[in-house]
Amino acid sequence: MPCIARCPGGQTRTVTDDESRPHCLVTGATGYIGGRLVPELLDAGFRVRCMSRSPERLRDYPWAARVEQVRADATDQEAARRALDGIDVAYYLIHSLGSGRSFEEADRRAARTFAAAAVAASVRRVVYLGGLDPGGDDLSPHLRSRGEVGQILLDARVPAAVLRAAVILGSGSASFEMLRYLTERLPVMVTPRWVHSRIQPIAIRDVLRYLVGCASLPADVNRSFDIGGPDVLTYADMMRRYAVIAGLPRRIILPVPLLTPRLSSLWVGLVTPVPSSLARPLVESLRHEVVCREHDIADYVPDPPEGLIGFERAVELALQRVREANVSTRWSSAAIPGAPSDPLPTDPDWAGGSLYSDDREQTVQASPHAVWRVIEGIGGQRGWYSFPLAWSVRGLIDRLLGGVGLRRGRRDPDRLFVGESLDFWRVEEVQPGRLLRLRAEMRLPGLAWLELGVRSDGGRTIYTQRALFHPQGLLGHVYWWAISPFHRMVFGGMKRNIARAAEAESRRGDVG
Repeated sequence: MPCIARCPGGQTRTVTDDESRPHCLVTGATGYIGGRLVPELLDAGFRVRCMSRSPERLRDYPWAARVEQVRADATDQEAARRALDGIDVAYYLIHSLGSGRSFEEADRRAARTFAAAAVAASVRRVVYLGGLDPGGDDLSPHLRSRGEVGQILLDARVPAAVLRAAVILGSGSASFEMLRYLTERLPVMVTPRWVHSRIQPIAIRDVLRYLVGCASLPADVNRSFDIGGPDVLTYADMMRRYAVIAGLPRRIILPVPLLTPRLSSLWVGLVTPVPSSLARPLVESLRHEVVCREHDIADYVPDPPEGLIGFERAVELALQRVREANVSTRWSSAAIPGAPSDPLPTDPDWAGGSLYSDDREQTVQASPHAVWRVIEGIGGQRGWYSFPLAWSVRGLIDRLLGGVGLRRGRRDPDRLFVGESLDFWRVEEVQPGRLLRLRAEMRLPGLAWLELGVRSDGGRTIYTQRALFHPQGLLGHVYWWAISPFHRMVFGGMKRNIARAAEAESRRGDVG
């Protein structure tokens, strides 16, 4: 219901239902946490304004049309104050990690400026997500900076809630991606001593639930809260458990005391695609034991009835998008994520695990309808339009390994339906006249798909073809690179022969 509000100067105006909802500002909305927090706040009924130095970077987010967008830099107090005008709760999710050696000073300056702007704008509360404090004086630069930023916000004249977390489990989280790549790519790992440090990881879903809950904290709450999941594990434990959940062989871990944090970060940079500027401060922080000392947040944001999400379930959720095989572009940007643990289209390229791709296209002198008829008729008696001997050998090898081989054929010579088998593939998606997506069911050290499509472009007919492979473990990477030299012959031949078959189909149609 609309209500009447009194404005400065004595005037009154009608306040709509929308305006009566609490107004939140999210900084760092293009980051891992911010990009997932915004839709959670919207779903909880908050109005949301996103502050960014480059608001145009928000345009690819699925929620972009539902939020206000403002251009501001946290180090510009006047711009930050304007961005905070009318805001009830400000989420400070900014850090300079990965920007170089001076990130501590940059973080300190930005936090002080933002805190002053929040005071000037009469913000009701600031919420910050920092790192779990292990205590002691010999902190890594990363944890030291996170702690200092939290204290700056607590010392300001605006009530603050500082959430302190260790490793966050979710696809796209830098800490989780480092764990993913190390475990998947190294069956035998020579590791530093920090793999035996105890860590209390937390699922991204629980982090976001706490962040949203902090918007409703009582006004007199101005403190930090430790947040963590129900499990306390070593990094070695997490790698071993990840391997089990991902279906990988047992990992062998050989600790080597001589591996310093600096050498470890170089090793991580070599094995994983996580940028070394980001990997190094994270690795340096892993030498600390980071375990929650209290769980006071539950007094204000109660645990869900089913309890906090454990390590195994959090990893399963993070890997779920791959298993669902939704790979219309790359699997980590396939669709609007349905859950916080899913990848976002705007996550960095190194997030979401490896995905190899062989992409080809060709202009065809035929109608799109003729091309589609050839695509939908592929397999079975018609074969795969490329090097029949290679396909037969692959089918035989698959049968020898206990797979289905090519013996299943196809149900109907001309029509395909989602869910049916097609030789050693399964039909995963059919968009009539546009796209056929097949998921491999042959024995492979990973997951594979084949996409065949057709589109019109300025009067031309374009045939498109994409083979995708998500490797499982080191063997999966070796497999892809071992067969890569044959792709030009197999997939290149398939592209040319399907185009020729479509042109012949089109000529038959013209004659008929």
